[in-house]
Amino acid sequence: MSKRTRNLGMAARKLSVAQKVRRYKIGDRVALDHQSRYEGMPHPRYRGRVGTIQAMRGKSYEVIITDGNARKLLIVPPVHLRTVEA
Repeated sequence: MSKRTRNLGMAARKLSVAQKVRRYKIGDRVALDHQSRYEGMPHPRYRGRVGTIQAMRGKSYEVIITDGNARKLLIVPPVHLRTVEA
């Protein structure tokens, strides 16, 4: 059995506790980073998009992104976000 086929069925790496409980401030720029192991994942169409945090809704964040000329509001848990340097 080749190494490639042995690794096909392996589970994705778990995130650390620090990555799961990250806190963001309103106005922070974040990128949508899908972690398929966790629920609440936004549509794959928005993968890698950069947006701005508008508010907090429960444990998730409201992120404003632009899709063409339209501004869209996505509600995303912190597991699927990463900070972007300005």
